[in-house]
Amino acid sequence: MGGEAAPVTPTSEPERKTLSSSEITAVAHLYRGEVYRSTIWRTRLDTTTNWAVVTLGVALSISFASPDSSPLPLVLVGVLILLFLMLEARRYRYFNVWRARCRWMEKHFYAPMLDDGDLHLEDNWQKTLAQDYLAPTYHVSMMTSVGRRLRSNYLWILLIQSMAFAGKLAVHPTAVLSWDDAMSRADVGPVPGELLVIAGVLYVGAAAGMAFWSWRSDVKRGRQRGSVKSYSMG
Repeated sequence: MGGEAAPVTPTSEPERKTLSSSEITAVAHLYRGEVYRSTIWRTRLDTTTNWAVVTLGVALSISFASPDSSPLPLVLVGVLILLFLMLEARRYRYFNVWRARCRWMEKHFYAPMLDDGDLHLEDNWQKTLAQDYLAPTYHVSMMTSVGRRLRSNYLWILLIQSMAFAGKLAVHPTAVLSWDDAMSRADVGPVPGELLVIAGVLYVGAAAGMAFWSWRSDVKRGRQRGSVKSYSMG
């Protein structure tokens, strides 16, 4: 009596070690939804690639249709391919969100559950996933998306376009006998052929450089994740 009351020490909330059966069911349904969304956006990626292939095929048909056909369609299709590339890179950023979430749950939820039954909630992987739902954001930049789509499809499409353009100048309708003859075939109205060839080389070179940069960036990111524990979903 009359003494000072002992200070009350706040009790910290015990750290969670597992999920309840209802929570596991909810995560399973969440995973199914993310797989569905990633599948839908993966299909959209294929759509823009198909558009690029079809337009290139149309340009090839027009340019080689007759001896008097102009190489202009093979030049203009490069602009369309660039447009499709940017559209697909934007779609890839959306697709990567759903793909990353699916992979995150596979790595931290399903794999540990099948391995030893311990979900390792002490690693706070579930908080990373929760934060991604509370404040969703892109996991990769637009530049990275463009580079990845170039490596997957578009660099090869551009190489086919370039070889077709070179073949048009070299052998259609007859084989050229000199460099000046080839450049005269590349002329489009007032635009000299030399300018078009230089622009094409720079165009394909820039695409190849971006694809190489993207590959180096992904390799570096993979090494970092292999050497230290990563909490990034990208």
